[in-house]
Amino acid sequence: MTGPALTTVADLTARLQDLHKLTAQTPLYNPVFQLGLELSRKLENGEMSLDDIEALVAEMECEGLRARAARLDRILETIPVEENDARIDAAADEEDFTAFAVRWQRPAAHVVFTAHPTFLLTEAQTEAVAGAASSGDHSEAAVCVASAERDTITLDYEHGKAMAAIARGQNARDRINGRLFDIAASRWPKRWKSLQPMPVRFATWVGYDMDGRTDIGWSTSIRYRLQEKAMRLAGYAASLKEIEPKIAEKLERAAAHTEDMVARFSEDLAAPEDVSEAANALTADHPDKLISLSSIITELEEEARHGGKDAARKLLVVAAAMRADGLGMGWIHFRVNSSQLQNAIRRRMDPDGKLNLASQAALVRMRELLGEVRPLKSNFAALAIENSTAVRQFLAMAQILEHIDADAPIRMLVAECEQPTTVLAALYFAKMFGVEDKVDVSPLFETESALEHGGRFLDAVLSEPAYRDYARKRGRVSIQTGFSDAGRFVGQIPAALAIERLQGRLAEAMAANGMVDVAALIFNTGGESMGRGCHPTDIEDRFKWQMSPWARRRFLRAGIRLEPELSFQGGDGYLWFGSDELALATLSRMAEKPLWAADPRAPTDVFYRRTDLSLDFYRAIRRVQHGHLESATYSRAITAFGLGMLNDTGSRKSRRQSDLNADRTMSLRQIRAIPHNAVLQQLGYPVNVISGVGTASDGNREEIAEMLQESVRGRQLIRLVRAANALASIKTVAAYGELFNSAYWASRPYRGDEQHISEACLTLAEYLTKDDRTGVFRRLASRLRVDAMKLYKLLELIPDEAPLPDREHTRRSLGVLQSLRIALFKHMFLRAVMVPPFSRANDISRDDVLEMFFSLRVDDGLAQLRRAFPIHFPSINDFAVDEPSDYPDSSASGYAQIHRDFIDPIARSHTLSLRITTAIANEFGAHG
Repeated sequence: MTGPALTTVADLTARLQDLHKLTAQTPLYNPVFQLGLELSRKLENGEMSLDDIEALVAEMECEGLRARAARLDRILETIPVEENDARIDAAADEEDFTAFAVRWQRPAAHVVFTAHPTFLLTEAQTEAVAGAASSGDHSEAAVCVASAERDTITLDYEHGKAMAAIARGQNARDRINGRLFDIAASRWPKRWKSLQPMPVRFATWVGYDMDGRTDIGWSTSIRYRLQEKAMRLAGYAASLKEIEPKIAEKLERAAAHTEDMVARFSEDLAAPEDVSEAANALTADHPDKLISLSSIITELEEEARHGGKDAARKLLVVAAAMRADGLGMGWIHFRVNSSQLQNAIRRRMDPDGKLNLASQAALVRMRELLGEVRPLKSNFAALAIENSTAVRQFLAMAQILEHIDADAPIRMLVAECEQPTTVLAALYFAKMFGVEDKVDVSPLFETESALEHGGRFLDAVLSEPAYRDYARKRGRVSIQTGFSDAGRFVGQIPAALAIERLQGRLAEAMAANGMVDVAALIFNTGGESMGRGCHPTDIEDRFKWQMSPWARRRFLRAGIRLEPELSFQGGDGYLWFGSDELALATLSRMAEKPLWAADPRAPTDVFYRRTDLSLDFYRAIRRVQHGHLESATYSRAITAFGLGMLNDTGSRKSRRQSDLNADRTMSLRQIRAIPHNAVLQQLGYPVNVISGVGTASDGNREEIAEMLQESVRGRQLIRLVRAANALASIKTVAAYGELFNSAYWASRPYRGDEQHISEACLTLAEYLTKDDRTGVFRRLASRLRVDAMKLYKLLELIPDEAPLPDREHTRRSLGVLQSLRIALFKHMFLRAVMVPPFSRANDISRDDVLEMFFSLRVDDGLAQLRRAFPIHFPSINDFAVDEPSDYPDSSASGYAQIHRDFIDPIARSHTLSLRITTAIANEFGAHG
């Protein structure tokens, strides 16, 4: 045996602690890399097998799932149903019926279920975490399910998960509404039946988001809208079956008719005759066709007025759900990119391509077009032949509003929208297709430029008479702020502060342009991770991070009704609605403290008063973050493994389209925000949350520390930094660079006790002599360390408000996981260079294949090896040839041993490393 026993996770944790002590003697000593080396030696000399590694990984997987369940439990404060019922009762403390009605008829928030690729957990793991958090039982028996094969994540899969989450949210809202009716009935027995509660509203963009993807056809969106309608009608009918059978039967017939339409739009609609047949069925008059619930809501409320208390309560709960959701599972959000809208409008305003769409001349021409446009009739044939993505979305909206649900408005989100002309172009197409009274055009602010110039953009848009008329018709001004991409471009803390300032500018612009008589709907999109807009400390921070009390007060003081909206994204976000208990707890926290609420009389926070300090602090952090984004060192380190450390977690591609051979020069802007942040987690340091804070305080540390400590907002910023820093390890970042250190591989067998891998080590050493990654990781680690040391000095001056009791345990767990993965990577690299030489095929050389493994394009590399060393051949016994043959003999049996010794271990090591990816993300609380 060589070295200490490393057979259990407890052994690994203890060994890592011992190795950490050595850093006091040798500051550059790397415990994570050393433990990875010790594991690697045992793996290569046969003391450990991949079976042993798998057992350790499984134990760590279990711990990650338990940590995730415990975190969800902790953040939601209380999960038992009865306790949340009691908290709703306590929150509904208004003494006057009118005040009660006003309070509970205003949604605490709009909740949007989006489906960006964060479906990290398998279905069994998701159910286990949700079940454990719901019950409070976080034991191994409750949480640790066998790691099943990963699900194939299609758009249909994502849509199904979104619908399940919304359904649980609807059940929770019905329960809250039932409590509100009970309270009102006991306090105001003569008036309670007039209550129309709407504590929360739901929406989704799953299946309607065309930004950055081409795999969603027009018929996909129509099919999903029909599916949602059929589901909702069936749900309404089931709720009414016993108390109002006639209406229930009518809804059941409408559901059956809609299901027939779902089937028709699920067919291949490539041929014009097929489109015509499906369209004619949907658009035809039919006794069971239902496109509005207004008459049914009126009927239910009339029945309730004359019915007894219990029956009336049930009827009114259903009516409240109908009023909130309409003929779907919730409202829907279409999304396009501004370039798609600009391409569409250019054909009409500037067919010769001479106008700059950002120019004043283009704006003047756009106003002319808006004044000239007249509504055009459209049909499904027009939709089927339209080749412009943006126009196709408007055509789809027109058909949905005319033939599926005439009541529920539709959001049109416009990504990367930086020109007023783009918003007016959206209004133009909305008018052209007669839907401007039901479509909310919502520009998205998330790029550096949009955040920097967003205030001027809002002033310009709100000063347009056509836009003001449109906003009054809709009753709201809508914008979207993106914490995810913004956090990648400028860092999460500068992004949050820039978005906050933009939100305040919207209040100013609305007031300046006489728009205080309409609502401000602000959709704050973010993920569940710290780098993508989620604050991890508690539920209050989570809700206040994306729209601070300062921003809310700007609208309250201006007399503008605020409609806050937030996203729950993908597998991570849906966990908050992963059971009826979790959904109720999540909505109860919103209902207790509505996301539009703030104290308008609160004194100005010192953070906003001392702008001489806070603005400099913000700009300095942003400079550091911007420096990383523009740095070749950072870019090369983050893309050193391509995206090979990450599991496939969604139907949307993780990177923008480019040549797959260009990994070495991959731009960070080619990678979307979720995988960018996920790579940071996997490398061990959430750069876009932490970096810059220490440097920004340098030179004025005491004064900045005092301001942050005295400020409510400042303390919230520091809580986020501490939470991220508790999981951060610069030693881990450095350890990954050492994998490419030629000197390490050349020296490893130097003492003579690893001669069995000596040739492989020397091959690796020789191959890596020209590799730049070791130097890149060392430079990045040095930059991070300098900034981190300054951060530690700042944090020493600010008391820790929420110290984590298991912080050190979590850090050791992460260290063990990283060491296990480093050992697996070494095993893969060694096996890759041990593969016998093979002939060049299809312009792929052996060095090309090795580089695939070093950049973790493992599936590509394995495919090349399997092609070079096949084990499945046509059998001679497959042929009915009369003449006998002695060949092939036993020496021509293929390459089974090469598979067994090299190819299969590489594949298995890669699979285990991806399970470690999941475990690390669980310790961080989210993917990406």
